[in-house]
Amino acid sequence: MRQCAAEATVPIIPPEVYNFDANTIPKNVKITKAEALELYETMVLIRRMETEIASLYKEKKVFGFCHLYAGSEAVGTGIVANMKPVDNLITSYRCHAFAMMFQNRQQKDGPFSVMAELAGRAGGLSAGKGGSMHVFVPPHFYGGQGIVGGQVPLGIGMGFAHKYSDDGGVAFPLYGDGASNQGQVYESFNLAALLKLPVVFVCENNLYGMGTAAKRSSASTEYHKAGRFMPGIKADGMDIITTREISRIAADYSRSGNGPIVVQFQCYRYYGHSMSDPGTSYRTREEVQHVRQTRDPLNLFKAVLIEAKLASEDEIEAINKKAKKVCAEAKDAAAAAPSPDPADLYTHVYVKYLEQPRRRTVIG
Repeated sequence: MRQCAAEATVPIIPPEVYNFDANTIPKNVKITKAEALELYETMVLIRRMETEIASLYKEKKVFGFCHLYAGSEAVGTGIVANMKPVDNLITSYRCHAFAMMFQNRQQKDGPFSVMAELAGRAGGLSAGKGGSMHVFVPPHFYGGQGIVGGQVPLGIGMGFAHKYSDDGGVAFPLYGDGASNQGQVYESFNLAALLKLPVVFVCENNLYGMGTAAKRSSASTEYHKAGRFMPGIKADGMDIITTREISRIAADYSRSGNGPIVVQFQCYRYYGHSMSDPGTSYRTREEVQHVRQTRDPLNLFKAVLIEAKLASEDEIEAINKKAKKVCAEAKDAAAAAPSPDPADLYTHVYVKYLEQPRRRTVIG
């Protein structure tokens, strides 16, 4: 039986930088066996959960819109793996993976609570009242937003709160290539840079917006340069080691008082824009299959684990089987959960204001 290593040094895929010191980005990073297996397990759990969500949708147990994240698991996993307990994150409607990860960080049943919410059940994250596009995990995940790009100004509000309270936190507003040309995104860039807010803007460039390719809707797809007066990094979003390291570097930069930075992760989505979109009118099935076979983040990292002797085939298979079982059971439990009590129509409507007034100060 082959002996596995407790730690290994693995390469990251060299990124492109804009007004940023490339020498601060290492070529290799160390990772322990425990860290590596946790990253792999998280990505597998996301993939399996979304497979079950797709099944629930086809069974007509999930209503409305449903936007899946499959293919982009390395981006979300890499970002969340580096977040400090004080950091905050907000994203678009492609949000199920993040909700699950933040629930699991709180030792809660992430897959069940996400699927129950999508099915409109009482055990869901928002008590079954928000659905696919509105899931929240207080106090650090501010949810998925249904308005394209609308989460970005909310994200800099989170950054302002970090600076105001001087708590050392960083805000991560995530948006896609489809939202990258929204006016509110550029307004957010300006204000964040003006106030030097601790914000890491993350553009998840999955190459396609709603029905068209990014290159057909953007005069420039170099989204990491869009801030002009902010530094930027463009990195491979299909490689979990790269996303984890670049997320850490960007957060450390912003956390150190340097102000905001833009990170563009090049990733992909296997499903259409939403479950109602077959996703084949603006790209070919052959293209999707090619990415699955050659660039899948789970398969790529599995190969790294085996090559670096951080895991055996048996250990990887055990993780896969566990994730499949957990998510299948969560799906059945979510489908069988009760509907919200009618009295819940009157809950979560108002919130008490601050009990004591706080002295306002000016941020220079």
